[in-house]
Amino acid sequence: MSERLIAKRSVVRVRDGVAARRFDTLVAEEPMELRVNGDAVSVTMRTPGHDFELALGFCLTEGLIPHAQAVQGVRYCAGPGTDAGEHNVVDVGLRSAERIAPELRRNVYTASSCGLCGTASIEAVRKRLPGVDDDDLQIPAGTLATLPDRLRDRQRLFSRTGGLHAAAVFSREGDLLCVREDVGRHNAVDKVIGWAAMQDRLPLDGTVLLVSGRIAFEIAQKALFARIPLVAAVSAPSSLAVSLAEDAGMTMVGFLRGPSMNVYTRSDRVLT
Repeated sequence: MSERLIAKRSVVRVRDGVAARRFDTLVAEEPMELRVNGDAVSVTMRTPGHDFELALGFCLTEGLIPHAQAVQGVRYCAGPGTDAGEHNVVDVGLRSAERIAPELRRNVYTASSCGLCGTASIEAVRKRLPGVDDDDLQIPAGTLATLPDRLRDRQRLFSRTGGLHAAAVFSREGDLLCVREDVGRHNAVDKVIGWAAMQDRLPLDGTVLLVSGRIAFEIAQKALFARIPLVAAVSAPSSLAVSLAEDAGMTMVGFLRGPSMNVYTRSDRVLT
């Protein structure tokens, strides 16, 4: 495992009233500056790794670029001889000579916990993105019940640090297609969608997106961009996420814990 992903820190551990000094393993968190055609658009805090997927997924789901085919290449910007910043600036180069519109520049700090919170309403998202029309998708509740454990088994960094979110895409049969971890929920989703874009698998029709935490609005928005018809989480969705899912025809499942789950929208896709 890359040493850039973890850090060792000395801590005082107290157990049963007894204190002892030991080392603890922490997940790494570093800033990544994102550029499009050389223009800085955002700085996000993330767990290093799969940076190109993160950059591409972010640009797509936030509407900075129209589609994956517009991208000519993704690269690190820092030159040789630099230290920790060498892999913390990523540039997405477009095939067209045109630069992104000034009003779409996001030259702001983005926290790892929330994404670009509050920057889009349901109306704005729905105006930009069509609804989900995958009416043929039906998944047994028993298949959904197996997904959280399968995701947990693939969370390598979480097993060592306990400090990461995860997102995974499964096929309608329950086959794991991709899993990514990150200190930010939305980053993990962007990495998965970036993976799909690089594999020429967008849109992700007939798939399930599973996240390890809660489903906030920006998670639902990103899933809608990728045309994912069913989004599930082991925790709760927010009211705005449910409203977006309902409006877009997306199935949203919360509190997915073994055979127990809450289906908030389009329950016809979940076979009981």
